[in-house]
Amino acid sequence: MGIFTRFRDIVSSNINVMLEGAEDPEKLIKLMIREMEDTLVELKAACAGVIARAAKTRRQMEEVNDRVKVWEGRAQLAVNKGRDDLAREALMEKRKYTGRAEDLEEELGELDTLVGQYHGDIEQLEEKLQKAREKQRILVQRHIHAVRKQRAQEDIRRIESTDAVMKFEALENRIERMEAEADLVNYGKKPTLEAEFEGLMMDDEIENDLNRLKTSMNRGEERVSQ
Repeated sequence: MGIFTRFRDIVSSNINVMLEGAEDPEKLIKLMIREMEDTLVELKAACAGVIARAAKTRRQMEEVNDRVKVWEGRAQLAVNKGRDDLAREALMEKRKYTGRAEDLEEELGELDTLVGQYHGDIEQLEEKLQKAREKQRILVQRHIHAVRKQRAQEDIRRIESTDAVMKFEALENRIERMEAEADLVNYGKKPTLEAEFEGLMMDDEIENDLNRLKTSMNRGEERVSQ
């Protein structure tokens, strides 16, 4: 496949459609980018060759134009010296170099046009390559996101697995057992001296409340009997 055929295929291709139908979009986009880069290198190399030819043609034109001026000057000199025969020969040489200059000018125009076309092709391909690289960046980000999401889902499934639940329940039972053991430490322990006095004071208060209640009830019975 020639460079221009590949270029036309690349520029006319729809990257999105190709990637949507691909089994491995990341691999495909890498291949496409490599093809674009190779084609771009060839286009630039070809353009550089044409530019070099154009530069050489310009130098040749300058040399030929110089020869035209030289033979024109010689023809004038021959006329001034009365040598029409030499003047004719000088004019013939001038005409030969003039024709050569016209051919070189036409060739240079074609080369300049070709360079302009190359520049346009290179710009189109660079734009296409930039879009492809952006697409590759998005695909890589999507791939990274998908891998992270997959790992997260796997972690969740591991946490929700029977083994994990059993380990959690065992840990919960162990904590409850430790709490129960801590409560048993104080169970049946002899009250402190301060606690005993507080108990005595509480007993006195209860006795006082009881006496007041009895007194109130006796007064009520006396009123009823009267």
